[in-house]
Amino acid sequence: MSKKILITGANGGFGKLSVASLIQQGHEVVATLRNISSKNKEAAEDLKQLGAHVVEIDVTSTESVDSGIKEAIEKVGSLDVVINNAGVGVAGMQEHFTPEDYQRLFDVNVFGVQRINRAVLPHFREKGAGLVLYVSSLLGRVCLPFYGPYNASKWALEAMAENYRAELSTFGIESCIVEPGGFATTFADNLMSPSDQSRNESYGEFMKVPGQMFEGFMQTLENTKEQDPQKVADAIVDLVAAPAGKRPFRTRVDFIGMGDAIAGYNDQLEQITQGLYKNLGMEQMLQPRILQENES
Repeated sequence: MSKKILITGANGGFGKLSVASLIQQGHEVVATLRNISSKNKEAAEDLKQLGAHVVEIDVTSTESVDSGIKEAIEKVGSLDVVINNAGVGVAGMQEHFTPEDYQRLFDVNVFGVQRINRAVLPHFREKGAGLVLYVSSLLGRVCLPFYGPYNASKWALEAMAENYRAELSTFGIESCIVEPGGFATTFADNLMSPSDQSRNESYGEFMKVPGQMFEGFMQTLENTKEQDPQKVADAIVDLVAAPAGKRPFRTRVDFIGMGDAIAGYNDQLEQITQGLYKNLGMEQMLQPRILQENES
């Protein structure tokens, strides 16, 4: 069944691939991105060529998000799915990132998601249905060095999704998380570096380790053809197509061993969550109420 979908951060990486794949499946897609008349002008034209409706949204601006969501709904008449894909990565020693660096990162990866959700959820509640999909990361489940602020932002995103899952279920609104591993996309070309480089010398020879690790990781990606970013887009397409109420809460996408290592962790947490909610008499909050007309 064709759906009307909005996706943030559609100018490249998982976002652009997902737009193309969703349109190929017959869905109507609103692709959002910043600076469509300047920096992302070419990307906006490419998205239009794919058949997407393009709307300018800067997720760090509440005014931009509110007006953009309103424009999107006016363009397509309604929304069935919102995909929170916009995000920024980092590379560097955690100590070297200033509080202001953290604020800039969280403004996209966490607060930006909250802005999008607050703008679209009244529409979903009015409809009594909707799917909110979060593009997180396996680094939202386990921490690796030299990604510190990114790890923290994705852990926060996972907690946000957990809460929305419970608080929105009674309104027929479903929440799903996609957890990709590392992939060779344009995302890696725009990593945030620490603003403070004054502490590098005090780390001595250890300052060589991040570069060596990143070089080895990129080599692993190049040697693992299965680690294709299209697989993330395919996972998003599959979640959108799945019957309401039957979608897994978490979906891992990884072929270099990280995802397999996280599988048991995710399964155990789900068991703990289900058990805790049952003990508190709230187990129904983990399953979205699906209205009869939405099942037909």
